[in-house]
Amino acid sequence: MSTEVLIAENKELREQNASLRHRLDQLERLIFAAKSERFAPASAPEQMALWDEGANAGAEDVEKQTVTYKRKKKSAHAGRQPLPDHLPVDEVTLEPEEDTEGLKRIGEEITDTLDYVPGSLRIKRTIRPKYARPEEVEGEATIVIAPLPARPIEKGIPEPGLLAHVFVAKYVDHQPFYRQIKGFARDYNWKAGSSTFSDWLAACCTLMEPLYQCLLRKVIDTDYVQTDESPIKVLDSEKKGKTHQGYMWVYRNPVSGLILFEYRKGRGANGVLERLKDFTGYLQTDGYSAYKTYLKKHPEVEGVSCLAHIRRKFFNARKNDRRKADMALAAINFIYHVDAHCRRRNRNAQERLAIRQRLSLPVYNALLDWVNYAQVNNLSKGDVGKALHYAKNELPKLRACFTDGRLELDNNLIENSIRPLALGRKNYLFAGSHPAAKRAAMMYSFFASCQKLDVNPREWLQDVLERLPDHPVNGLEALLPGEWGKDGEV
Repeated sequence: MSTEVLIAENKELREQNASLRHRLDQLERLIFAAKSERFAPASAPEQMALWDEGANAGAEDVEKQTVTYKRKKKSAHAGRQPLPDHLPVDEVTLEPEEDTEGLKRIGEEITDTLDYVPGSLRIKRTIRPKYARPEEVEGEATIVIAPLPARPIEKGIPEPGLLAHVFVAKYVDHQPFYRQIKGFARDYNWKAGSSTFSDWLAACCTLMEPLYQCLLRKVIDTDYVQTDESPIKVLDSEKKGKTHQGYMWVYRNPVSGLILFEYRKGRGANGVLERLKDFTGYLQTDGYSAYKTYLKKHPEVEGVSCLAHIRRKFFNARKNDRRKADMALAAINFIYHVDAHCRRRNRNAQERLAIRQRLSLPVYNALLDWVNYAQVNNLSKGDVGKALHYAKNELPKLRACFTDGRLELDNNLIENSIRPLALGRKNYLFAGSHPAAKRAAMMYSFFASCQKLDVNPREWLQDVLERLPDHPVNGLEALLPGEWGKDGEV
């Protein structure tokens, strides 16, 4: 065997060893750094001996027998639990709209519902005096009483304040429904059924579906969209005890600040193909293949890459080839530094574009030239080779940032919007069904938009639930977080 062949094989083995060492380091960080407590099964010889055949020595054979038993049939639902007597009561009296002078009061209708103000669970008691006409008049009712105002859940006990509190606690503060139910039982001695809050959520999402569709149209109605996706576990009714790997597809309109979460059962390209079928303009994504498929089928859409994903690849490659990785990171950090300066000085899109072209563009061009040269002359199969290959494909798609100052360098803002979903997964682990995942997508959409637009999510949701039952369909846009409050009715 020639010396050249030995040298080549030795180099390849060293590269494979470096790659395996890097993967091992990542695995160790995942296991030991991400979580401080993990169960490690004992492997002491004396403990493993418990499972030897000898452990059953001396055990007597037991004769098997069939056992039958009777099981009590579940009784019918006991009905709604009475409201606790100790809760404070706010009384509201609704008089009929017509003149009651000369009418005889014969009684009243009392409707108790639950409301919530921060730090207090209260009963809202609506009293509606009933009047009888002194003599029957043809064509008019003999009993006069004010109608009940429209509520988010017809004939339900929750008021908009309580509903807003419960939903914000789950999707913003990451408190599962069962924990909230325990809290109400502990603090107010009010015991809600295990499925009560879920039923409330389903009813409110049905009411808010037209508003969600309005949000969908507003997010896509632009020429610049950022998108990303994140997994969510969903209980699969077809396979009991199993979970389905679903995905939340997230779309952000950087101009309006509105954000849309859309649940899909899969991660295939059909999701983005369907949602953005009529979109034209800039689409900013990472290098996932589904977006590449979409861009091939929609040449009128210009793809914009994410510099944060490129930077992450080189950062992970530092142990593999620190010199090359640090060269790329230095250039990337300079480009980020220039944009950070523009944000601190509140530069508008035109000013930011001029600064980018003067300072960042020469560095970007140099980085692109270096990546092309280094990738061609680098035969490594390790992480630095993967980083160079990824950068060679994705860096050219970032050139649009130097022709349009509105475009961001990365998708970090949309990834920040996904963070509540990631925190929620750690608390309630999975969605109970595919419809439940769709309802979660609706709530995450509204609350993420509120967060980006500096709108109080509880105040927004309470007001929307109060107004939505009687709100005209053609005026739904005024209830979106971006327009809410501008009409002066809040």
